[in-house]
Amino acid sequence: MLKRFLSYVEIKTKITSTFAFLLTIAFISYKGWQIDWLRTGVFFLSMFLFDLTTTAINNYIDTKTNEQVLQFERRIALAIIYVLFGLSMALGLYLAYLTDIVVLLLGGLCFLAGVLYTYGPVPISRQPLGEVMSGVFYGLFIPFLLLYINMPEGTFITFEAGWESIRLEFRVVPILTVLLLSVPPVCTTANIMLANNICDLERDIAVKRYTLPYYLGKKALYLFAFLYYAAYASIAAMAALRILSPVTLLTLLTIFAVQKNISIFLKRQDKAATFITSIKNYIIIMGSLTVTVFISAALQQFGG
Repeated sequence: MLKRFLSYVEIKTKITSTFAFLLTIAFISYKGWQIDWLRTGVFFLSMFLFDLTTTAINNYIDTKTNEQVLQFERRIALAIIYVLFGLSMALGLYLAYLTDIVVLLLGGLCFLAGVLYTYGPVPISRQPLGEVMSGVFYGLFIPFLLLYINMPEGTFITFEAGWESIRLEFRVVPILTVLLLSVPPVCTTANIMLANNICDLERDIAVKRYTLPYYLGKKALYLFAFLYYAAYASIAAMAALRILSPVTLLTLLTIFAVQKNISIFLKRQDKAATFITSIKNYIIIMGSLTVTVFISAALQQFGG
C-alpha cells in the first residue's frame, strides 16, 4: 500500500521542492536571521503535501489518455487527492492566519497554478509554459514565501488595503536578492521539465500536447545547456555582490560533472537512458550550493 502510494505521488521527484526549501533555510542561517520554526514547519508541510497533490492529479488525469496503469482504483486515487489537497489547504490557511494577506494571496496563486497545471480546459502541461511555471513556482515562490514568513514585516513587501486606498510597496534590494538566490533552483527545476518534454516530444504531439520543445525544435537543446550556465553565473554574481560567502564559489567546480551530463543529453534524448542527466545535474548544483551555504553559515557562527 505504502509503496503504491509513494509511486502514485512520485516521491522521488520531490527533490525540487525540498532542495529549494533547504537552500533558503541555509541562506537564512548564513545571514544570521531568526527562523520562526512554527511558521516554517507549517509552510514545509503545506508545500510538501501540495507537491504530492499536484503529482497525484497529474497521474490521475494522464492515465486517462496514456497507456500507464494507475496505482489504485480510480475512486481511491481520487480520494487520496482530496485528502492531500484538503490537508495542504488547511495548513496553508493556518499559515496565512499566522502571517498576513500577502501569504494568503501568493499561496492561493500557487494552489491555483498547481491545479491548473493538469486540470482544466487548457492544462498548463499541454502548453509551452510548463518549464516556466515549474521553475518559477518551485524555484522562486518557495524561497520568497519562506523568507517572507521569517522576516520582519515590510522587509520585502508592504501591503495595505482600506476602504479609500490600496497601497503595495516593494523593497527593491531585498527583492533583487531573492531573485538572484532563486536563479539556480528556477533554472535547474525548469531543465528537468524541459528534458522530460524533449524526450516525450513525439508522444506528446500524438496526444495533441504541444510543449515548449515543439515550438523551439533543436533550439530547446541550446536552452537546456544555457539554463545551467545561467545558474552558475548567478552563483558567481551572488558571491561577488557579497550576497553569499566566497565559499559558495566551490560550487562552480561542479561544472565539469554537469557539462559531462549536458554532453550526454545533447547527443541523445531518451527518457529511459538520458533524461536522468537532468535529475543528476539538479542534485549536483542544488546539493553543492546548499551544502556550501550551510558551511558558510557554520563558519560565520564559529568565527563570530
